[in-house]
Amino acid sequence: MSKINLEEKFSKFTECWTPKIIAESNSQLVKIAKGDGELVWHKHDNEDELFIVFKGQLTLQLKDEDIVLNPGEMYVVPKGVEHCPKATPDTHFLMVEPASTAHTGSVESELTVAQDHQQWI
Repeated sequence: MSKINLEEKFSKFTECWTPKIIAESNSQLVKIAKGDGELVWHKHDNEDELFIVFKGQLTLQLKDEDIVLNPGEMYVVPKGVEHCPKATPDTHFLMVEPASTAHTGSVESELTVAQDHQQWI
């Protein structure tokens, strides 16, 4: 494994809400993504999901509160908690989650990326 330059990895794609896998550690995938606008309301019944923001602002909308993340901030959405990520234009963030985590849980939308279509970059 070589060191990973996050800025270089973020420069390799432009699409939003399409996580790219950059590493794996102990059955956890490390993914980066860009966001703009809202994803979809969903939950992961069996997996926590960790978000770290590098650029822009990511709001994790929960049913009873909004968690606003700025660069350098992180939050773990506990398993079973319904959430809807919302991002300012050109937001860059990283996620750490088990390899079994479906992109939008059991919710299917035009933004959903199937597990067998997730890309390594």
